[in-house]
Amino acid sequence: MPTLSFANSVRTAVKGSDAVVVIGPASTLAADALPALFDPPVQRLTTDLAALIKPGDLGAGGSTLTGASPGRIYVGVLPDKLSRYNTPTRAESIRRVIPAGDLGQYKKVALILILDDPSHYLAAANAVGRAFPLFSAKGGNGSDLKLTIVAIDRHGETIKSNPRIAETMETTRAIASLVDTPPSDLNPETYAHEARQLLHGLKGVKIKEIVGDALVKQGLMGIHTVGRCALAAPRMLIASYTPAGKGASERHVALVGKGVTYDTGGLNIKIQGAMPNMKCDMAGSAALLGAFRVLVASGCKHRVSLVLCIAENAIGPAAYKPDDIIRLHSGKTVEINNTDAEGRLLLADGVSYAARVLKADTVIDAATLTGAQLVATGLQHAAVVSNDDEVEKTFIAAGKESGDLVHPLPFAPELFKAEFDSAVADMCNSVRNRANAQTACAAQFVYWQIDDTGVKWCHIDLAGPAFPKNRATGFGVALVAQAVDDL
Repeated sequence: MPTLSFANSVRTAVKGSDAVVVIGPASTLAADALPALFDPPVQRLTTDLAALIKPGDLGAGGSTLTGASPGRIYVGVLPDKLSRYNTPTRAESIRRVIPAGDLGQYKKVALILILDDPSHYLAAANAVGRAFPLFSAKGGNGSDLKLTIVAIDRHGETIKSNPRIAETMETTRAIASLVDTPPSDLNPETYAHEARQLLHGLKGVKIKEIVGDALVKQGLMGIHTVGRCALAAPRMLIASYTPAGKGASERHVALVGKGVTYDTGGLNIKIQGAMPNMKCDMAGSAALLGAFRVLVASGCKHRVSLVLCIAENAIGPAAYKPDDIIRLHSGKTVEINNTDAEGRLLLADGVSYAARVLKADTVIDAATLTGAQLVATGLQHAAVVSNDDEVEKTFIAAGKESGDLVHPLPFAPELFKAEFDSAVADMCNSVRNRANAQTACAAQFVYWQIDDTGVKWCHIDLAGPAFPKNRATGFGVALVAQAVDDL
C-alpha cells in the first residue's frame, strides 16, 4: 500500500528516488521559468517534455527515461487559466495528472508541486492523497511505494508543510477508505466502532451513543424508523469537544451527518442499476467525522459537537411503509410518501437534537442526499443551502481554499414548503414535483425542523463529489474544517 510523506527540501525528496513527478502550471515549466531541480541534462529533458504536453482545460501529463538519476521523469502540466468557479489551487487537475498506476512499480518516488501561493499547499496535498486511495480488497501484496511530497514556489523556494496539511490529507484518505468499505463490513455497529477508533486519543473529546430503542425514548424516531429492521441497530453517535485555555470562542458549532451505511430504498426499493454503490450513502457523516478530527487535532477555537445519524435502510417485516406517519425530534409529524427519501429523516432528528439538546448556535449538516445534486452542481461542486448569508459566503470561500468546491442553491422556504403538503400530517418526506429545485427542497425539509430555533444553518449535499466514479474521495473533510475555522 502506498505511503505518503512530506519533505521540506527538493534535495531530500529526490535523493534515492527511482522516479520524480513534477507538477505545475504550464508557465512554470518552460525552460526559462522552471527552477533548477536537477542536473542540466535531466533539467533539459524535463522542460523539453513539458513543452510537448498540451494541458487543455484540465491538465495533462507525460514521462521520459533520463538515462541518469532519477531514472524516469513524469511531468504534469496544469492549465494557467481557470474560470472563476474553479479553485485557484487547481486541485482536481493535480489529481488528474498524477500517474498513480505507473508509480506503483517503483519503491521510492518524489513528487514536486510548483504552487502559485503557499496557501495552496493543503488543497494540492489533498489532491495527491486522493490519487492513492487506501482501500483495496484485491489479491497480491499491493504496492509498497513510498511517495515523498515537496512543494516549491515559482522561484524555487521551498514551501514548508505543517501538521494541518498532513492531518487533512491522511484523514481524507482514511474517510474515503471508510466510504469504500463494503456495507456488510461497515454496518451501523461497525461504523460507530470505526468512528470511535478515528477519534481515539484526541484530547478534550467525549463520546456517547444512543442505540436502538433508546432512540425512541429520546424522540429520535426518524433515525429509529429508517434503521429498525436492519441486523445492526440504528444509532446516534455524539462526540463533543470543548477548547481549553485562552483564545477559545463562545461559538458552538454542531456537525450533523447522514450515515446510511446502505440504502436499498426501503419498501420503495431502488430500481435495477440504482442500488450499486449505495455503500456511499454514509459519506456525509464520514466527511464530518473527518472534519471533526482535523479540527480537534488542530486545536479549533470553537466548541464543536459531532452528531452522526447512523442506520441501514433495510427491508423486512419491521420496515416502515409508505403512508406511515412518524413524529420527529422536532415534534413535527411526517407522512411517508417515499421510503427512499430516508436520509432527510435522519438529518431532521440530528439537526433538531443539535439545536435543542446540545444548544449549538451554528448547525452544519452534510449528506449524499439527492441524485438531483449531480444535475444541479455536478461532480466537482457540492451544493450548499444556508439561512445565513455570511455562513454561505464562508463555505464558498473555504471551498476554493480547500479545493473541495461548493456552489450555493436557493434558500427560499416560502417557495418550497408547498412541495411537502400533506392532508394528514405537518409534511410529507418527499416532494411532489421533482423538477422544482429538488435539492434545495430536500434541504428545506431539514431546515423545517429547526426553523423556530434561531440557529445559523448550512446544508451540504455532496452526493456527486463524494463518490464521482466508483471510488470515494473523502470530499468535505478539508472543506468543513476550513469553513468552521473561518466562522
